[in-house]
Amino acid sequence: MNWLPVLLFWLSCAFLLYVIAGYPLLLKVISGLSRKPIRKGEFLPSVSVVIPVRNGEQYVRRKLDSILDLDYPKELLEVLVISDGSTDETDDLVRSYSAWGVRLLHVPHGGKPAALNAGVPTTRNAILLLTDIRQVLEPGSLRRMMSCFADPAVGVVSGELIIRRGDNLQESNIGLYWKFESWIRNRLSDLDSMMGATGPFYAIRRELMVQMPAETLLDDLYVPLAAFFRGYRLVVEPSAKAYDDPTSLSTEFRRKVRTLAGNYQIMQQYPGLLTFRNRMWIHYVSYKLGRLLLPFSLVAIAITSFWLPRPWMVLSVLAAEVIVYGLAILDDRISETSPLKRLSSVSRTFVVMMLAALCALSVFFVPPQKLWTPTKTRPSNAN
Repeated sequence: MNWLPVLLFWLSCAFLLYVIAGYPLLLKVISGLSRKPIRKGEFLPSVSVVIPVRNGEQYVRRKLDSILDLDYPKELLEVLVISDGSTDETDDLVRSYSAWGVRLLHVPHGGKPAALNAGVPTTRNAILLLTDIRQVLEPGSLRRMMSCFADPAVGVVSGELIIRRGDNLQESNIGLYWKFESWIRNRLSDLDSMMGATGPFYAIRRELMVQMPAETLLDDLYVPLAAFFRGYRLVVEPSAKAYDDPTSLSTEFRRKVRTLAGNYQIMQQYPGLLTFRNRMWIHYVSYKLGRLLLPFSLVAIAITSFWLPRPWMVLSVLAAEVIVYGLAILDDRISETSPLKRLSSVSRTFVVMMLAALCALSVFFVPPQKLWTPTKTRPSNAN
């Protein structure tokens, strides 16, 4: 029965190639052939800007300044900062903006979903703009997002998150990875809907906002998917930009563990994602579920390669694994100026992302809130 491991080897290879390269190519073709335009128009609804934060004193001023600089009628805006049990100077800094109409709500520390559950009902406007404390918004971003709500089929609009250029290859690779993610989300939006929202910067019709279980890891999936299953579109407005600082690979690893664990959680919260109730079923399976299963395909390839019928085939697979994993391990010791660094840095980023997908299984064994860690960024000098 040696054909079974050989078959599993080739199926695992095919799956790996499909998720990494085949599906993006398929998505490019399909989105080009079946584009579903958004019927944009001049639309200026009242907007409540909601900013949950915990101990974000280093970001408060630049965030609120960017909100106050928005090219949007001030009489149509309210700004609420929900302080999730902050113990630093966050609350005092927010209060210093009260003359400009910024309101502070301090709640006991319970996590972002609990903060939003408490704060959103105190707002009054037709559209909710949910945004995190770190990202700086472009002045015209809100007006551009609102134009998408002129289409009654649109329930959620995400902005385009731009990661500033990093100072080393690690940060640059993470930036490139995010650009690739953004490209996929934009193509899904062209087709119908992305499978969630861009968490640091998205808007939703007030009547579509839902309360979340306190242990929810991905509010930017839980809330938009409730609108999606009511038949609304979840779209991206690429011209509505927000900017964030680069992160280190270790920080991105912890963030990725949480987001991938959140994807396991969201499948339990929305089992319809895995059925034909999900009108984007093939894309969800190929994109979200496929990413979760990638590391298991790599493990299967490594084990079943020993059953390949030709010694040179076994040696070729082992050599490829040694090169990829060896470069990842040695990356820290390779100089930034070395030509080899470009390969080792990519290998390390890939391996770290695969390890994060494996570690995401911890969501089944530890309380979900244990997976929340602060995202640390390094201010970038890039514009």
